Amino acid sequence: MGLVNHTVVTHFILLGIPDADGLQTILFITFLAFYLCTLLGNLLIFSAIVADPRLRPPMYFFLCNLFMLDIGISSISIPKYLTMLWGQSRVISLSGCMPQVFFGHFLGSTECLLYTVMAYDRYVAICHPLRYLPIMNRRVCALLASGTWITSSFHATILTSLTFMLPYCGSNVVNDFFCDIFPVVKLACADTFIIETVTLTNIGLVPMTCFVLMLASYIRIIYSILNMNSAKGWRKAASTCASHLVVVTLFFGPCALIYTQPQPSKVLMTAVQIFGNVVTPMLNPAIYTLRNKEVKAALKKLRGAQMPAC
Repeated sequence: MGLVNHTVVTHFILLGIPDADGLQTILFITFLAFYLCTLLGNLLIFSAIVADPRLRPPMYFFLCNLFMLDIGISSISIPKYLTMLWGQSRVISLSGCMPQVFFGHFLGSTECLLYTVMAYDRYVAICHPLRYLPIMNRRVCALLASGTWITSSFHATILTSLTFMLPYCGSNVVNDFFCDIFPVVKLACADTFIIETVTLTNIGLVPMTCFVLMLASYIRIIYSILNMNSAKGWRKAASTCASHLVVVTLFFGPCALIYTQPQPSKVLMTAVQIFGNVVTPMLNPAIYTLRNKEVKAALKKLRGAQMPAC
């Protein structure tokens, strides 16, 4: 009976970034530049790895998965936000909001699981170098990679289904620049205890499990590195893990910053979302290629192949 006086919501209005009035042009140029750099950087290195037959070790296979994820993550919210900044259209339909929620959690969970798989790959490479290729064969790599995508699809499907099974019949103003579970669920005109509990449990369980597994891998890696007699071997082992440690820190650091705050402010939450959806996908290709001679050589080869012969 309480729903009679309410209108069923068919669309949402995104408020965007807080306190950004008058900065639309600057934000449009900044977000567009970041998005183009993300697309070009990830596609360029992905193409270089695929085109070079020498880059077939498991590490590069997992990197290709990561670069595809980065393109997807940046594409969830940035195009819509650019549309908002350019045309002042803040409206998103219910059917348009649903994919943002699904792919946000699908790709985010996949990336978290993929970092764990990559940590295991580094563990095998350093702690069992002679058995690395037999252990991390193509079948195992394909199973590990597909497992991350399939597991995350179930995770995202459950959360998205629970979110949009709720009735929305009151306010339709989403206090964010894209659709996410908590800002959307706040607008539901029903009890949200189940979805909030399931969401908090899943979102907390997946990163914590991944973090513990990565920590176990790197404890073994550090132990093996410390026991190496060769300084050259020590430097090589450390350098192979450095890039992965940097991207893992960029992934988990902002999350830890939020969850260690008793009541994180909206400004902090927005900054972390922007960093994870906009900045990190652009930085990952550079982090993995700055000190990687093989990828640099593949990029030069790809550039040479694209130049017309005289």
